[in-house]
Amino acid sequence: MKYIDWMEIIYWSLFALLVIGEILVAYVYKLDKKHVVRDWVEPAFEAMIIATILRIFVIQAFAIPTGSMENTLMVGEHPMAIKFAYGLYNPLDQKMYFDFNKPKRGDVVIFRDPTGKTNSMWIKRCMGLPGDVMEMKDKQLYINGKKMDEPYTVHKDMRIFPAYFQPRDNFGPLTVPVGSLFMMGDNRDQSYDSRFWGALPSNKIRGKAFLVYWPLNKLKIIKHIKIEVPPPPAAAVKIK
Repeated sequence: MKYIDWMEIIYWSLFALLVIGEILVAYVYKLDKKHVVRDWVEPAFEAMIIATILRIFVIQAFAIPTGSMENTLMVGEHPMAIKFAYGLYNPLDQKMYFDFNKPKRGDVVIFRDPTGKTNSMWIKRCMGLPGDVMEMKDKQLYINGKKMDEPYTVHKDMRIFPAYFQPRDNFGPLTVPVGSLFMMGDNRDQSYDSRFWGALPSNKIRGKAFLVYWPLNKLKIIKHIKIEVPPPPAAAVKIK
């Protein structure tokens, strides 16, 4: 069943209604600025414009449609992301600007669909930085040869698939290219991530998740795990 983000639908429906209302009261009927209807519509319209600007450049809310980040993030939860945490994306040249703060291993990152099939936002945990050698052996992740202790992950499928069948449980070693990240879901057996579609280009990043604000009974700060690994070895196999 496809998840429907009703919060997003409500937001843009309200935006459209206020735009129509502003056009009607200011340009069609040309109501006096002191008219009670215009006095209600215009402040609401201006507030929505400010909120949209903040939404695009500063902070934005998202919805979790799948279980790929369980138990860190559950289906139906709405996290907020700081849009400028890793820089600002310019859609005209498809480049990141002011990207002084780079994603770190363990950060929960929101990014644009890397497959290009949709325009939707995805959320995963950054596990590999440029130059890191990623490898999975029987569901156990190794970074630069170090076996990772990952208490934040879950496994809900006891089966272990060989690499020739699919890369979920066994893959690599693979090196993360320059300008890319290796993203993985915390729900390792049910996450469509870099194991399947490859490294994430940095210009796909849209923000850093920091807070679940809805539902109210699940209000929480999103944990970004500090992951320390040894330097990558001299020899590695490039990721495709």
